[in-house]
Amino acid sequence: MKIRLLLYVSLMSAWLFGCNNNNKNFDASGTFEVDEVVVSSEVSGQIKALNIREGSVLSKDSIVGYIDSVPLELQKAQVEATITALREKTVNVKPQVKLLQDQISVLKVQLNDAIHEKERTERLIKADAATQKQLDGLNTQINVIQKQIAVNEQQIKVQESNTSTQNSSILSESKPLQKSIAQIENQLKHTSIKNPINGTVLTKYAMAGEFTTPGKALYSIGDLSVITLRAYVTGTQFAHIKLGQQVKVFVDSTAETYKEYPGIITWISDKAEFTPKTIQTKDERANLVYAIKIQIKNDGLLKIGMYGEVKF
Repeated sequence: MKIRLLLYVSLMSAWLFGCNNNNKNFDASGTFEVDEVVVSSEVSGQIKALNIREGSVLSKDSIVGYIDSVPLELQKAQVEATITALREKTVNVKPQVKLLQDQISVLKVQLNDAIHEKERTERLIKADAATQKQLDGLNTQINVIQKQIAVNEQQIKVQESNTSTQNSSILSESKPLQKSIAQIENQLKHTSIKNPINGTVLTKYAMAGEFTTPGKALYSIGDLSVITLRAYVTGTQFAHIKLGQQVKVFVDSTAETYKEYPGIITWISDKAEFTPKTIQTKDERANLVYAIKIQIKNDGLLKIGMYGEVKF
């Protein structure tokens, strides 16, 4: 009975040892990473506030700080004052036109009176009560008044044309200034630091009180709810994997056990590269390998830089 028991224990130990060895025979290895977004300043100025900490969870479009906007506001006010000064240089043609139009109205009254007098004189000539000289004088008077009306009307057109040209020349100088105001207003919008995605602050590069410039990094953020394992496969394995394929990912749980996660292959490199020194592939003799990315839903235990193992 003791011999049978010892034999049974020996067989079970050998089976368990074999299972543990099989479980550790993984197809690929790699490290976890996350798509990182570096948030940079879009304007120059002093950072007045940057209310974030590394590890903070931020929501998309939330305002996390702002950059001093006073210099931009002063610059905008200066440009607006220049535009106002240009408008004051323009000429208002309406008073001059009104004066000429009033003169035309008076001349038209005189013209009507002259025409009426001419008609009366023509009737008197027929009755031998007026002379031809009187009629000729009235015709001359009518002709003079008509010419004066035409001259005034022409003067109105000239005044409007000249004033329009002069004003257009002055106001044309304001068009670039208007665009400058639009540009400044756009910069003012960017003095508020808006967070671009839902995620966790990974690294904070700047502090309140510092001076920043366009393109200077303020912080980096990444969505840790979904994490990526970047692993490497050999050319032999490369022919047997595909996008969207479900795989098993293992990470260390204890010194001898692993925690399993389901994963999906989301990217496969189309170019081979030399095996990274820190990566052990299934075939350690292979010099060239292909990188793949496996997406895993993070339960909060997976961290950037951790090692993971893969079974296809």
